[in-house]
Amino acid sequence: MLGEYKDKILSFYERNKRMPVYSEMMQLFGFKSKNAVAKVVEKLIDEGIFQKDTAGKLLPTSLFGEIPFLGLVEAGFPTMADTLSDTMSLDSYLIGKRESTYILEVKGDSMIEEGIKEGDLVIAERKREAKDGDIVIAYVDGGWTMKYLRKSGGKTWLEPANKLLKPIYPKEELQVAAVVKGVIRKY
Repeated sequence: MLGEYKDKILSFYERNKRMPVYSEMMQLFGFKSKNAVAKVVEKLIDEGIFQKDTAGKLLPTSLFGEIPFLGLVEAGFPTMADTLSDTMSLDSYLIGKRESTYILEVKGDSMIEEGIKEGDLVIAERKREAKDGDIVIAYVDGGWTMKYLRKSGGKTWLEPANKLLKPIYPKEELQVAAVVKGVIRKY
């Protein structure tokens, strides 16, 4: 029975790109009270299917679940495939700190030489500090952008991964909001 509730919540999440609130779960489950929903949610949390963030919002702990990890594939000359036959969770591979992680869609081509294209999704983790060479989401002189963070000689600037574009040297302010942890591209 718990599996049915999980599936209904995950279906809602996939359709709406957000977790349902208790009143929406009442409708999903056919319940007449939020108290009944709260009991189901607590059981789902106890089972490790969901968790709550610091604000009390419900989060999936393994949205993608475990999928087979078969091994290595040669991207050069063909070789015999090494088969590991294990499983892995895309969540745990891509997301370090769920409560401070979010996804953004890429617009523009300033990171094209890093292999980040327009329409890709980037997984970013909120951080105020970043090290030289990190790809960051930053607020610079009144606008948001994604670039390499560069630090040298007491100066900090943003550098694109596109030789046709110039680095951005802040005139007034540069604030790092997040560090990019991964890229997702769907074919």
